[in-house]
Amino acid sequence: MSPFRLPPWAIRLARRQRSPLLAAPDRIRFVIQLALTNVTAKTGGPFGAAVFEALTGRLIAVGVNVVEPTNCSLAHAEIVAGLNAHRILRRSDLGIPGTPKLELVTSCEPCAMCYGGIMWSGVRKVVCSARGTDAVAIGFDEAPKPKNWVAVLERRGISVVQDVCRSEAIAVFRVYQQTGGQIYNARKGARRQHLVKKL
Repeated sequence: MSPFRLPPWAIRLARRQRSPLLAAPDRIRFVIQLALTNVTAKTGGPFGAAVFEALTGRLIAVGVNVVEPTNCSLAHAEIVAGLNAHRILRRSDLGIPGTPKLELVTSCEPCAMCYGGIMWSGVRKVVCSARGTDAVAIGFDEAPKPKNWVAVLERRGISVVQDVCRSEAIAVFRVYQQTGGQIYNARKGARRQHLVKKL
């Protein structure tokens, strides 16, 4: 069982989503709603993610950022969604030949940690909304990843789509910032507050 328990509202939202989401903007807006509700419910950071069957749009698993409530720096939305997908499907490789191709849909492009996790997860596609630079703009530490990170994933057979409904995901960051959300694990010390750019 995943040690990163979803907030009860996220479990309810996932259970209610019985109809497939066929279009990329619909899937992105679903994870952006996860991110926004996580902010307004004060259950974690402004990030949401989900694993879907790529072809059918069937929702497999959801995740939200629960770093603060779990006191664990690993509990990013993409990691939580991936852990839940592994648990639900009962397999360590989400890309086993002969099974439906899965895609990870996330409200923000992966940080360095989540990027690494994607490569081993078995998902065959990643769809992102906000850019990492958008998260950095409010103070989050995304850590360095290769400048050609998209090309690296694609060489491994994982396609990437970026900037889907990007402004809507950035709006969630703005809400988080305006409501005093915690910017965790930043390495800028006392200077961070002066360096954070207002959105």
